[in-house]
Amino acid sequence: MSLLEPIVLGGRTARNRLLFGPHVTNLGDDRAISARHVAYFERRARGGCGTIVIEEASVHPSDWPYERAPLATDCGPGWRAVADACRPHGALVIAALGHAGGQGSSAYNQRELWAPSRVPEVASREVPKWMEADDIGAVVAGFHDAARLAVASGLDGVEINAGQHSLIRQFLSGLTNHRDDEWGTDRLRFAHQVIEATRAGVTSASGASPGAVVGLRLSCDELAPWAGITPEAAVEIVRALSPLVDYLVVVRGSIFSIEKTRPDFHEPPMFNVELAQTMRAASAAPVVLQGSVVDPDAAADALARGAGDLVEMTRAQIADPDLANKLARRAAGADPAGADDGEAIRPCLRCNQTCQVRDARNPIVTCVVEPSAGHETDDPDWYAPAAQREVLVIGGGVAGMEAARVAAHRGHRVRLVERGADLGGVAATAGPARPFVAWLVTELARLGVGVRTGLTGDDTLTEAAVAEGVAVLQCTGSRPGVAGYTIDPGATVFDVADVRAGTVTLPAAGTIVLDDPIGGPIAVALAEELGPRAVLVTQDQVAGNELSRTGDLAPANVRLAQLGVTIVRRATVRSVARGHVVVRDRFSGDERRIDAVAFVDCGFRLPDDPITGVTARAGDCVAPRTVHEAVLEARRAVLDIR
Repeated sequence: MSLLEPIVLGGRTARNRLLFGPHVTNLGDDRAISARHVAYFERRARGGCGTIVIEEASVHPSDWPYERAPLATDCGPGWRAVADACRPHGALVIAALGHAGGQGSSAYNQRELWAPSRVPEVASREVPKWMEADDIGAVVAGFHDAARLAVASGLDGVEINAGQHSLIRQFLSGLTNHRDDEWGTDRLRFAHQVIEATRAGVTSASGASPGAVVGLRLSCDELAPWAGITPEAAVEIVRALSPLVDYLVVVRGSIFSIEKTRPDFHEPPMFNVELAQTMRAASAAPVVLQGSVVDPDAAADALARGAGDLVEMTRAQIADPDLANKLARRAAGADPAGADDGEAIRPCLRCNQTCQVRDARNPIVTCVVEPSAGHETDDPDWYAPAAQREVLVIGGGVAGMEAARVAAHRGHRVRLVERGADLGGVAATAGPARPFVAWLVTELARLGVGVRTGLTGDDTLTEAAVAEGVAVLQCTGSRPGVAGYTIDPGATVFDVADVRAGTVTLPAAGTIVLDDPIGGPIAVALAEELGPRAVLVTQDQVAGNELSRTGDLAPANVRLAQLGVTIVRRATVRSVARGHVVVRDRFSGDERRIDAVAFVDCGFRLPDDPITGVTARAGDCVAPRTVHEAVLEARRAVLDIR
């Protein structure tokens, strides 16, 4: 089955089987759909996506789950603007509707949470209000009114959320529905009433948009078999509800497994294939395969094997909004081997570093490998043709390669030089960015960028080697930071970048201490590889503290525990000597000795020294940060070339 085949959904026909699913963006203007939303979704429609589901809107004022969460009653003008922007490109546009129930927040409306039963919210520990008949009726009416408004605003339909962060799922599940009235003895009752009310709302607006679609996003495995929805129970739910809707999105997760809804790269891609196959066999409606679907070839294969009728590729289309169009061009002009002379699809890394934005910082959705995602209204055209110049990029890490790539797109004659034997820098050896490095290498070759690696000394890296008039961009990266501890003679100390690059080799046996003052993924990943040999020292109360932003904090600590890693919390390293490391408790000041054969510094780095006479600098040689900043600064540096 081709991803590019059209498919009928209700009274509409989607031009292909790619769906851009609902997700938190923080692009909202108060609680309304903003101009930023419009540009964000229009960009994916222009890129060829068949069906776009707008960020979920709360159907009732009792629900305000995060600060910029849309409220349906405020979304009419924004919904119409999104429809008007996307329709000329041929995409169906759907409004996601929901209510977070007990998984919401009282921080913004300062009101009690509503839920089927008094089950404390797992993250906040807040006890919700047991919903009374009037409350239930108000929410059901809210779905009706929101659906009517969405379709009257020109949208092609609505999608009801009964998945993660969903009041409907909370009524369906024994984890959260402990009632003994009609809403508990018949746990499907609330879902039935919501779907019926939603369908009635769509129908009442049918004069504006006949044949509008009603979809359902349903958690079919709460990963809590002691009381939650299991795949076996979900089959019966699907049989009961799927005849009432026009498509079904199969998801997983519950109050105890939020991170399983959109896990990072530690979870295998396509993790819902078997679950979706089971539900498709029971469903009367087309099924959407969801769950880390980022490879279109794997997605097409999964559909061919009966895992669904459509695929939700949300993160993949944040990373590359032109994914569908690139597939279409490849299908139209590819040779039997599938070659494509155009730009390859930019890979999604499944890192969650900048696209998972439901946190107190309110960051705007974007992408590590495509920083213009979410910034469509304020980013320039990075690829606009420029007056041709000779450009020399010094450094072949991510910043250097992105600078060379964008400069070549703009029409400059570009050379890139790198002291190492390979391109990619730290990103090629640590973390999930290897597919992006490979993509950049491929693009440099396609664009004809001259690349030299393995340079030594000051070859071509000094001002004297640069011809007059050449624009020189320094992207040389970083170097180890200044140690905050003493190192005794004979101590075995390694820098984690050298370990990852393979320029040093850790001892084959014995305990190895890893110092992680950052609380990031690099030390955690190395500790996982070393298993029981690793002692991870962190100044925080929990290992990998910063992983909370990507949703990997709890899973990472589970993995470390299962692998037998020793974690020394609330501690700083004081000294490293032959055979041992001394750490100090940050609270008590007590010191302890840890016997070890080696020590690995996983701490902060410093920028490389500036090269005299360069036109601009980008990436870690400005300030060591992440791949996201390297890509963005590289683009800005190229744009400044005049």
